[in-house]
Amino acid sequence: MRIALVSRRYWPAVSGMSVYAEQMLTQLVARGHDVVMVSQYRGDPAGTAIYGGGPPPAERVPDGVEVVALESLGEQEVVGGRPADFERDVDAMVEAVMAAHAREPFDLVHAQYAYPNGYAALEISRRTGVPNLVSIQGGDGHWVGSCCETHREAMEAVLDHAGAVLIGSDSFADEVVGRLGTARERFTVVGGATTTDHFVPRPGRAVGEVGDVPTLLFHGRVDARKGVLVLLDAVADLVARGRELRLVVSGVGPDTGAVAQRVLELGLRDVVDETGYCSYDEAPAVYERGDVFVSPTESEGFSNTVLEAMATGLPIVSTAVVGVVDCLRDGENALLVAPQDVGALTGALERILDDAGLRARLATTALAEVRELWSWPALTDRIEAVYDELVGTTPDDGWSPPSGRDLDCRFRGAPHLL
Repeated sequence: MRIALVSRRYWPAVSGMSVYAEQMLTQLVARGHDVVMVSQYRGDPAGTAIYGGGPPPAERVPDGVEVVALESLGEQEVVGGRPADFERDVDAMVEAVMAAHAREPFDLVHAQYAYPNGYAALEISRRTGVPNLVSIQGGDGHWVGSCCETHREAMEAVLDHAGAVLIGSDSFADEVVGRLGTARERFTVVGGATTTDHFVPRPGRAVGEVGDVPTLLFHGRVDARKGVLVLLDAVADLVARGRELRLVVSGVGPDTGAVAQRVLELGLRDVVDETGYCSYDEAPAVYERGDVFVSPTESEGFSNTVLEAMATGLPIVSTAVVGVVDCLRDGENALLVAPQDVGALTGALERILDDAGLRARLATTALAEVRELWSWPALTDRIEAVYDELVGTTPDDGWSPPSGRDLDCRFRGAPHLL
């Protein structure tokens, strides 16, 4: 099968979407599919500082995958103080896929992210007659469509007219249904996955064991919506109570500067280690530094970092929110608290640090479950089943473009948050 994958993020951009795309490409090529990835990237200094930018490095692209790298020139309009021109980037994606299709026709278009990529997929299908499917993977489902009328109409077109809509969890699907009114049967839940041979427990350390000075680990996108600032406040409370510990904050993101400033304000320079950019290959070593993984996120599509922490045998403290409750259960394989509740987070951290039996039980259960339920081969089986249903079908072209263009949309001013 010849597949066009239209990706919103890919390496060197640090994002769960990059992990997801790389692993999916690896699996699809191994199963004999011919894949062309059209990948957007930020090439400007501001965009690069937030995620890591530039075209996909050759060493991160699986053998057999053709890459068409597109600099997001429309999104980068914000550098000059203008609203992001997502429509320009949609046009660029469409033209890139059309050119590749003219050389050798595609059987399927798979967009990773509903807007702008999924919207581009609709137009590609309208022009070529090739069926499409769209993966909802985070901010596109949580926020896009509530930002302005333009993007609400675009999201509704994608959700109602894509050949299939893949989503990571039941709770995430329910959120999108409640917010945009999409029919629940439009969603196919495929779950998340991690590579349990890449992320493994640290040799020589018992599952749930902590060091003499326990180390908490936050790893992923450094973003207030991931709860990193709340975590700093909780750590400050623990230190004020006389507890000796360390916190590693690994990653980059839009709030890297805010984290550094909060560390100074709270007097935590001797407690917090901000490690910065971390590649996928370097991530296992980062998990080895942690004793307890902390993800106080406000919402997820499906959290790759949680799955990675499960696979490395770390006890986990997270939040009872969309995209987390589908793989973590409070008191069974993790401790979950309400988001943005510093007191509850502080209490959960105290509890897990003080109870060795609890840590071992939670981490052992999580490790067994991730190995059984959340592997990439199982996820790829589910994706391929959707491909097989769609190939040869006629795409739905009964959608209309947005009726206007709202230039005051908050994502046009801060497109990296989309």
